[in-house]
Amino acid sequence: MKIILVAGARPNFMKIAPIIQAIKKHNRQHQTSIRWQLVHTGQHYDDEMSKIFFKDLEIPEPDIYLGVDSGTHSQQTARVMVEFEKVLFREKPDLVIVVGDVNSTLAAALAAAKLHIRLAHVEAGLRSYDRRMPEEINRVLTDALSDYLFTHSPDADKNLKKEGISKGKIFFVGNVMIDTLLKLKTKSQKSKILRKLNLRREAYALLTLHRPSNVDHKENFLKILKALKEISKRIPIIFPVHPRTRRNIKRFKLNKFFKNISLIEPLGYLDFLKLMISSKFAMTDSGGMQEETTVLNIPCLTLRDTTERPITTREGTNILVGNDTVKIIKEAEKILDGKRKKGVYPALWDGNAASRIISVLKGVRSQHLTKF
Repeated sequence: MKIILVAGARPNFMKIAPIIQAIKKHNRQHQTSIRWQLVHTGQHYDDEMSKIFFKDLEIPEPDIYLGVDSGTHSQQTARVMVEFEKVLFREKPDLVIVVGDVNSTLAAALAAAKLHIRLAHVEAGLRSYDRRMPEEINRVLTDALSDYLFTHSPDADKNLKKEGISKGKIFFVGNVMIDTLLKLKTKSQKSKILRKLNLRREAYALLTLHRPSNVDHKENFLKILKALKEISKRIPIIFPVHPRTRRNIKRFKLNKFFKNISLIEPLGYLDFLKLMISSKFAMTDSGGMQEETTVLNIPCLTLRDTTERPITTREGTNILVGNDTVKIIKEAEKILDGKRKKGVYPALWDGNAASRIISVLKGVRSQHLTKF
C-alpha cells in the first residue's frame, strides 16, 4: 500500500503526526510495509514556525512541498488542486489521507476523487451547521468524496448517516489531536515558557482569536475586547497573536484595550501546550482548543455562536459565549469565583486513534475499534 498524507496548516500537523507514527510502528511490527509520503501544501507557511512545529511534533521534513502560499479561498483551493494533481500523476498512490477542514483538505480530496484514487478523511463528520464558515463547506464536500470516514465522536457518525453516507464507510476511531496531546503532555512540562513570561500556574487566562468573523469586523472585535478588558482587571490575559488579528488591531486602532493583556508572538506546540495546561481558563475561537481543554479539564469559553464539536459542550469543559460582551464576562467571573464547569473524557479520546486508523486501512481487526 502506498499512501500520501496531506497537511496544509498548523492544525493539520497535530493530526498528521500520530498517523505517521502509527504507520512507522506498523511497519516495525509487520512484514508487509506501508509506503508513505508527506505532502505539505504550504497553505500556511512560516519557515521558522514550521520548523519549530515539525521538531516539537516529531514530524519528518515533508517529502513534497507545494508552496501554494496565501490567497483567497478559491485561489488557495485551485492552486493546491493544480499542484497536487501533478503529484498524484507522478506518484500514483493507492490512498490519499486528508485531515481536518482547511482549504488544502478539500483541494486534495477533489484532486484525488477526480482521478479515482481512494480517499480517507480523518476528523470526518464534524458539523457546525453554519455555512458562513468556509471550514463547514470544506467538511461537507470532503466527507461526500471520501471512501473512509474516520470520526472522533458518535455525533459525527450520526451527522454522516443523516447525510446519506453508508455506515460501511464510517469508522469511529477517536481523536488524533488527543493522540498528540497525550503523547507530548509530559514533554511539554520541560518548557520554560512560564519563566520566560514571568507567569505563575493558574494566575492567568489564555486567549486565542483569529476567525475572520471575529477579527475582520470591527464591531464584533470590539464586543469581545470590551469583555476582555473587564476580565483582565481580575486576571492577566496572555494572548499569542495570530498575524491576521495583529494586523486588524493596528488597522482598527484598538491598542488601548490591551493594558493588562500581554500580546506575544505565536508559539511552538510544546510551549503553547505548557501555557494551556498551566492556565486558569482559556478563551478561544479555535476548534482544536475546545477539545484539548476538555481532555485537560480546563474551563474553556468559546468565542463563537456555534461549534462543530458539541461533545465538548455536552461532556467537556467548553461553553459557547459568542461575541456577547455580557455573557463572556459572566462566564469568566463564574470561573474566577470557583464555579467552573467540569467535564469527562469523551469515549476513545485515549491516545490510540491513529493506531485504529491504520488497523482499518490494513484490515487488521482491533479490539478497540467500535463501529456505530
